[in-house]
Amino acid sequence: MENSTVSFLFNLTMFVNIGHYRYPAFVFCLLLYGFIISANIVIILVIYRERSLHEPMYLFIAVLSFNSMYGSTGFFPRFLMDLLSNTHMISRAACFTQIYVIYTYASCELTILGIMSYDRYVAVCHPLHYHSKMTSNTVLKLAGLALSVPALVLSAIISLSARLPLCGNDIRKVFCANWSVVKLSCVSTVVNNIVGMLWSIGVVFLPLTLVLYTYLRIFLVCRRSSAEFKGKVFQSCLPHMITFVIYSITGFSDIALSRYDVEKINPYVAVFLSLEFVVIPPVLNPLVYGFQLPEIRKHILRMLLWHKTRLIS
Repeated sequence: MENSTVSFLFNLTMFVNIGHYRYPAFVFCLLLYGFIISANIVIILVIYRERSLHEPMYLFIAVLSFNSMYGSTGFFPRFLMDLLSNTHMISRAACFTQIYVIYTYASCELTILGIMSYDRYVAVCHPLHYHSKMTSNTVLKLAGLALSVPALVLSAIISLSARLPLCGNDIRKVFCANWSVVKLSCVSTVVNNIVGMLWSIGVVFLPLTLVLYTYLRIFLVCRRSSAEFKGKVFQSCLPHMITFVIYSITGFSDIALSRYDVEKINPYVAVFLSLEFVVIPPVLNPLVYGFQLPEIRKHILRMLLWHKTRLIS
């Protein structure tokens, strides 16, 4: 405790020196961030404007798009600054703010996907009771729980980390991560580890269990149904399955990387693995739902054609 050092700056050490290539990398990442914001805004606007899309499934997609923009905004602005900078120092307050935003984004993504699987389960397995079970009030409550529970619990978890006395300031990531900060502690982190592990189990395995259970029930119903019914179910459930699998893979990559010695990995591979879950899901989510769901695709094309006509005229 006496040897601890109080540092008001953290050093993000995983940035690779790419020389003049950092300028093309900056432009590419800026365009990527612009695409994420624009594509997700289009999804939200289409769902908001079209009354036919004011159904639980589409409203949850809008919440998912909002969460993607939230997480990307917590990552990209700072990352873009670091790409053009020779030093990668970040203040203590900015670091914990980034941790909070990125971790709430990651947790909310899983809770929203879990709730979306429940919505599909009710629609397929209890179609006659769907509108009585998935009322507007129920949808608001589920969406509120999916967003508020991670926000409140992570506030407590990150406050525990913020109180730790630290004996270093090097974070082996391209963004701030809670586990990377905890590893710098001069004192025992048993409480942090237990709380973090319990939260990880809750936020990962509960949604995962819900998704597996609901899709098992959906599969059993489809097995006894007609080919036409199976096609409709497959069409409505496929985007959610793709989104969940993509996020699970990218999230696992980041968790595995945080527990592994990054010095033993190729630095470019390490950077790619650490960026996956904050870049790939926000990019692919609007593409998956925009192209795979006919109702959203139809209204997006109609909106684009309307704007094109206005520009020509």
